[in-house]
Amino acid sequence: MNFIEELRWRGMLHDMTPGAEEFIQSKKVTGYIGFDPTAPSMTIGNYVQLMILTFFQKAGHSPIVLMGGATGRVGDPSFKETERDLKTYEELDKNLAFQMEQVKKILDFDGPNPAKIVNNLDFYKNMNILEFLRDVGKTLTVNYMMSKDSVKNRLETGLSFTEFSYQLLQAYDFQLLYQNHDCHLQMGGSDQWGNITSGTEFIRRNTDGKAYAVTTPLLTKADGTKFGKSEQGNIWLDPNLTSPYQFYQFWINADDADVSKYLRYFSLKTHEEIEALEAMIPTDPRAVKAALAEEITARVHSEEAASGARQVSTLLFGREADHTFVKSLSVASLEDISKEIPSYELSKNNGLEKQIIDWLSHDCLIFSSKNEARKAIQNNAVSINKIKISSHEHIIAPEDLLHGKYLIVENGKKNKYVIKLL
Repeated sequence: MNFIEELRWRGMLHDMTPGAEEFIQSKKVTGYIGFDPTAPSMTIGNYVQLMILTFFQKAGHSPIVLMGGATGRVGDPSFKETERDLKTYEELDKNLAFQMEQVKKILDFDGPNPAKIVNNLDFYKNMNILEFLRDVGKTLTVNYMMSKDSVKNRLETGLSFTEFSYQLLQAYDFQLLYQNHDCHLQMGGSDQWGNITSGTEFIRRNTDGKAYAVTTPLLTKADGTKFGKSEQGNIWLDPNLTSPYQFYQFWINADDADVSKYLRYFSLKTHEEIEALEAMIPTDPRAVKAALAEEITARVHSEEAASGARQVSTLLFGREADHTFVKSLSVASLEDISKEIPSYELSKNNGLEKQIIDWLSHDCLIFSSKNEARKAIQNNAVSINKIKISSHEHIIAPEDLLHGKYLIVENGKKNKYVIKLL
């Protein structure tokens, strides 16, 4: 695989310094991308850069993930309108440890060109301010630093010396990786171009060496909004912040106009397979989104999580769900379902001996009255675990409970509920 050609084909190449393509094609290269642990988990936005490292590694090169234990303490001003609120050291360290584990699930750390994780806090924790000013601060002029968009765009709204110094830290990171890890390439989003090229300048001035930069465009949706955001906020890679089902649904609910771009950014299928899926978008976009959702959910979470997310989606939206399908649902899938639709918790002692009409109109308030519940049952609208209830005197038996605990109740086609008996 030719790394730069792969990025071009996928629409993931924004800019690069002169000679970068020839250098990367000529030999096995070590390159890195930095991640600041300012959030409790990595997000889908971070995943774009993890995919860049994935393609880089598959092209036969060696990726370094630089965790910003130091830079996260300062805050990157790039494309931020106002000063960041600084996180506590304890919070940053906790975030960093968690994100390192997330990275280990995505990149290959054991193959012929294994990935490596470096924490830039190790570069600075024993350096005092005088060393920093003499060894780092003297490299770039203030004029040079102010010419970068990350600085210029903040001059009117205000920029602290703390965030102004971020550019020096990122540049010195690159120099140390160049010297200590033979790292000649830094990659990142297009918003990082100024910081990255400051690093190539550090290496030129301080080592007489040559280093390179490659950036990818910032991924936006067809409507121009920021990628990775939903009505609920960020799409996290942590299943406790964004469940595998919600993650899966993010791709299922993507705008048709975005699907081709998402396939090229995130799928590891062959070019031919991706182009075949793209050809299906005009006639069967949901099938294409399902294929993409399944692939990415399995890679980020697990095959089991992807299967469970598909099951939840099928129950809530698919026509093929029947009693046999419901009986096959795992506990994890039923728990995911209970988070997406109204759910009620009842005591087995108070529930199993009652008529269904009491459950529906009193304990769960699915209906406002017994009379309303009775009419719905008479109209063949109520089902338990996809089996129609024909009598308002129906009593649930213990063997009807899914995993000894759950019931799926439906009133018509659209109104679904989970009842848990504890």
